[in-house]
Amino acid sequence: MFGINRRAVTILFGFLALAFVVGAILLFTPQAGQEAKGKPVLWVNGKAVYELDLLRLQGNDPLYAANPQGLLKVLVDTHFLEQVILTEALKQDAARIRVGSAEVRKEVDRIREQYGLRDKKAYEQFLNQIGYTDAQLRAEIKAQLQIQKRLEQVRSSAKPTPEEVRFYFEVHQEDYKTEPRVQARQIVVDDKKVAEEVLAKAKAGEDFAALAKKYSKVGAEQGGALGAAPGESAPKPVTKVVFPEKVAEAVFALKGPGLVGPIEAGGRHYIVKVEAYLPPKVPTFEEVKDQVEKDAGDAKANGALEAYLEDLRKKAQVRFAEGVGYVYKNPTVATVNEREILLSQVLQPVFSNQQTAALIQQGLGELAVQFFLPQTLERLVDQEILVGAAKKSGKPFIGSKDEVAQAYLLYETRDVTATEAEARRFYAENPAFFTVPASAEVVGVVFQEEAKAKAFREAALKASDLQALAKAHGGTVTEYGAVNPGQLPAVLDRLVFKVKEAFPKGSLGEVSEVVKLEDGTFTVLLIKNRKPEELKPFEAVKEEALEGVINRKRQEKAQALIQKLRQEAKMENRLAQVLAELTPKTGEKPKEEAPKQEAPAKP
Repeated sequence: MFGINRRAVTILFGFLALAFVVGAILLFTPQAGQEAKGKPVLWVNGKAVYELDLLRLQGNDPLYAANPQGLLKVLVDTHFLEQVILTEALKQDAARIRVGSAEVRKEVDRIREQYGLRDKKAYEQFLNQIGYTDAQLRAEIKAQLQIQKRLEQVRSSAKPTPEEVRFYFEVHQEDYKTEPRVQARQIVVDDKKVAEEVLAKAKAGEDFAALAKKYSKVGAEQGGALGAAPGESAPKPVTKVVFPEKVAEAVFALKGPGLVGPIEAGGRHYIVKVEAYLPPKVPTFEEVKDQVEKDAGDAKANGALEAYLEDLRKKAQVRFAEGVGYVYKNPTVATVNEREILLSQVLQPVFSNQQTAALIQQGLGELAVQFFLPQTLERLVDQEILVGAAKKSGKPFIGSKDEVAQAYLLYETRDVTATEAEARRFYAENPAFFTVPASAEVVGVVFQEEAKAKAFREAALKASDLQALAKAHGGTVTEYGAVNPGQLPAVLDRLVFKVKEAFPKGSLGEVSEVVKLEDGTFTVLLIKNRKPEELKPFEAVKEEALEGVINRKRQEKAQALIQKLRQEAKMENRLAQVLAELTPKTGEKPKEEAPKQEAPAKP
């Protein structure tokens, strides 16, 4: 399913990331002379790629580490060869880009610095280790720099029109929505009694700025004004981040002017006078024009780069030698409104997924294929349908295919609203979204002997110097800090958060029973500031509840739209049939012979 509650920030450009991986491997893979490269395996635009080159690359590919067999071998080979083909085509296209010797020298110097190769002997040993001469290394570095420059050239040449920039803002307005802010003053003191006295004075009508100048340990010279520049004393709008978390929650829960505190946080006590509450708002285009132009420019560049790589692959003339040790199969696995989706396009995101690679290395590659390939193909089908609908709409959508698909859903669901009644129902149905988890400050003291742990426990109820007490009884102190349920080892977590009754309390905090751990050691916990789980009141989270309703309704509307577009589209899904055809029969190995190809291999 396409997430639509925020703009996608990470775009997969087909083979782009993998092309760079291959390039990095080429840079630091031992090379051999031309005569020692073995036989050609394939030609890309007439340039040969040799057997030993591929074997070295294959040795650095984690997908081959598990020695894939059968269908998985066919899929891994196809995916691998697609990377090689695109990388070679990219290097050839970038070869015309000018790179000066000074740029290469700078990169060589960076490598030498990175690897500590300060003298000539160390550098020569490094070259020998990676199998390069100095000239070969510089040539490879030049090729890498040419690729970088070519890709940047493609990106920088794509400039959005004023119409595209304004439409981009219209679609992505929520991304520019401001956070709630307050104009406020604060008084921060170290003593709770002083804080209570100051609060009483403020409630009695004494000037808050004057009280801040007299008592506050922070910002006294500015009358406690938050957001004020040096030398100024008028508060400026600030967001939650300027306050400790507990203080921020209380301050912003007011939703208007008022006094908050004293609230203890980090050993200090805060009193805040909120002068004005500024709710979130969507700025005008002019207010955020510079940022929108930058974001739209990035999107336009993403689309141009994706199109460039697809076109480069499409035009690549690929020919395979006979009797090679790889199987290359790249049939059409689906059609959407006469547009083809090829097997390699599905394999790329699947094999780039770390979870897939981990399953393959565990010998569960077939399971990964059965689960991830159909799922990924469905997502690509949805993407193709949405991109087609976006083009048909006539609106100036820009970006990669994934960005355009996301933007189209955002645009078509932009008018969704929510009522307070719906927000209250959402709040009631999803209490976990609005609940502050239980918390406690925990220190553990570990002992090798139960008797020493028990003696420490008795003494801890009367002592105040933890380190001295632990040392005297042979214990090791572990500071867990402020924790929530699930963050401690299981047995300790149950002790802190599942036991309902409080433990006996001393100056060091609550002192737990002695607990034996799985490793045979014994632990005593010291617990402070234990707080139960708390459901925030609706008024404090009303805006979040409204947003939750809107997001849910937009997702439902988006799914309905996708289903409608699917019903209207001409689609054929051949994945199951293709996989069956590519699966070697029992006892049969995949034919290790790639077809000769004079025409471009399908991208």
